[in-house]
Amino acid sequence: MKFKQFKNISLVLSALMVFGFASCKKMNSLGFTPGTGTPVISSVRTLSKSIVDSMRVHSTTTYNSSGIATTTSYFDYTPQATAFDSTTVTGNLNNYYVLIGANLGSTTKIAINGVSVYFNRAFNSDKSVVFQIPTTVPYVQPQPNTIVVTTLNGSFTYKFTTLPPPPTITGVSDYDFQAGTQITLTGKGFASVSGIKLKATSDEVSIVSQNDSTLVMKMPAHSTATESTLLFTYTSGSNPAAQTASTTVFNDLDNGYIIFADNNFQNAWGDNSWAGPSGVSTTASHSGTASAAASYPAGQWKVEGWANWYPSFSYDAAYKYLTFWVKGGTVTHTLVLVGDKMAGGYGQIQNVSAYAAQLVTVPPNVWTFFKIPLASSQSSTNVNTLNYWANGSPAQQLGFFLQGMSGDVDEKMFFDEVAFIK
Repeated sequence: MKFKQFKNISLVLSALMVFGFASCKKMNSLGFTPGTGTPVISSVRTLSKSIVDSMRVHSTTTYNSSGIATTTSYFDYTPQATAFDSTTVTGNLNNYYVLIGANLGSTTKIAINGVSVYFNRAFNSDKSVVFQIPTTVPYVQPQPNTIVVTTLNGSFTYKFTTLPPPPTITGVSDYDFQAGTQITLTGKGFASVSGIKLKATSDEVSIVSQNDSTLVMKMPAHSTATESTLLFTYTSGSNPAAQTASTTVFNDLDNGYIIFADNNFQNAWGDNSWAGPSGVSTTASHSGTASAAASYPAGQWKVEGWANWYPSFSYDAAYKYLTFWVKGGTVTHTLVLVGDKMAGGYGQIQNVSAYAAQLVTVPPNVWTFFKIPLASSQSSTNVNTLNYWANGSPAQQLGFFLQGMSGDVDEKMFFDEVAFIK
């Protein structure tokens, strides 16, 4: 790793001064005379460090189409940089540290928990060595929890614990949940997790199983959440109550308005497609055993979707998103979202005539999740939000139009967990 990776050269220069990189009698190209005794580590210090303040509040302000401001405040669990040169017996992956001691000038190797660690000899002195902890260093306990420094004159072992990273989600089995749903998280840092809550409501989430890269959780039986991130409690070194919030948001379908879930249509919705076969199908499913199938014959212009003729779906400003999973066909297609109360109605709206929020690009042969923001008012003209009730309320239809072209093949897509979320 090169010196340019340091963000602030003045920080490094200060560190060099603090940690004794003063000029000495030169020996070869080292710039100092290394000691010939056995190496000794007396301490480890940070070049920089970060902390999480669980009471730190962050605010954001947004403006609607009328220029009216809305300010939202939330606890900010983002690590914040603080002063360097702090003695420590623990370290975080990717962070820089300095070995302090004696007879370190001829260091040939540094190993943490048995893994070799990169260090730049240009930053060495006989009393200090700068190094970085790579992500390959094992941290799941039990571990030796040691740094071993090796020089031309021997080696020295120092107790030092590499901390697990905060639980970090890189993939999920589902963004939607209902009472008792099990969801699998993939990522890193899950082995140290001792508790999970819905951050929006503090409802407890049960841990079914876990290792460092995978965690299976069971969502609460009763929650008032509409959508929420997760708040993890985990052990970090000697702190058994470290906390961090996920950036991934989960949607509670029980507190939304469902069109299709639990293997069937809900709230009096049913099939309203222009082609067949369509309706409930057990061929594919994202969350159960069935989904809503949609067929698009080769070269034809078709709307596939659903209807609720009574009691229909009345406008409610509380609804913020339309969410759904869709499994694509054989090639990538761009569908146009349509509805009887949307601009253009429940009909053939070509891609060039659709506004941004109506366009849904579906990759082939995989389940893809979409969460489309709804307009903040019925009269909104924001092209990036879906104005589902633009031409009145209640709405009775929702569908997806595909413009057929020469050379098309018959396509079949599947929809699951279709819902409006508050």
